[in-house]
Amino acid sequence: MAGKSPIPEHIQNYINAVTEKPTAIQQELRERTAVMAEGMMQVTHDQAALLSTLVKLCNAQMVLEIGVFTGYSSLAMAMALPPSGRIIACDVSEEWTSVAREYWERAGVAGKIDLRLKAATETVRELIDEGMEGLFDLAFIDADKGNYEEYYEASLQLVRPNGLVLVDNIFWSGEAAEETPQGDTAALLRALALKIGADPRVDSNLLAVGDGLIMARRR
Repeated sequence: MAGKSPIPEHIQNYINAVTEKPTAIQQELRERTAVMAEGMMQVTHDQAALLSTLVKLCNAQMVLEIGVFTGYSSLAMAMALPPSGRIIACDVSEEWTSVAREYWERAGVAGKIDLRLKAATETVRELIDEGMEGLFDLAFIDADKGNYEEYYEASLQLVRPNGLVLVDNIFWSGEAAEETPQGDTAALLRALALKIGADPRVDSNLLAVGDGLIMARRR
């Protein structure tokens, strides 16, 4: 997540009140990340809880995460995976992911997470070249927005039929909801959202969770 969710605070508080509470280790990671200069990039807890539920509903074994930050979303998904499950997690920051590694270890899920520290565009191409198309149950995209369309297209190749591709920050603090967004990033995200909405390869929904989350089921 990046930017501020346009969901009113009193509604978000209501959502939080009826959403499964974070574990002690999750709450500690949330608090540690919140005080960082980039703390707003952390996904909301209700979004992480949704990711956890979707992993369980998919009976997922293989997850692709594009964009890790300090690891809150990957922690939630790894906790939901069975012991044999695996997340391939893509990021470029040793600094941010060192925090993630610490909490993955403390939660006992580090063995489920394969962190690839390089440009995610390279990693997804490598996965396709390695013959991993159709082997993932779920892909979660929350990284550099300029490459979102490439991540979406690669994820569609990598997830199985009936698998899910989840794309974060589609509201972009509400700016992408404008018919003619003023900012380049908002315009890019709106164009991608409209493309996914019309994509015959998927069934899609735009969820008012966090900063806006597209959920696309590969047909």
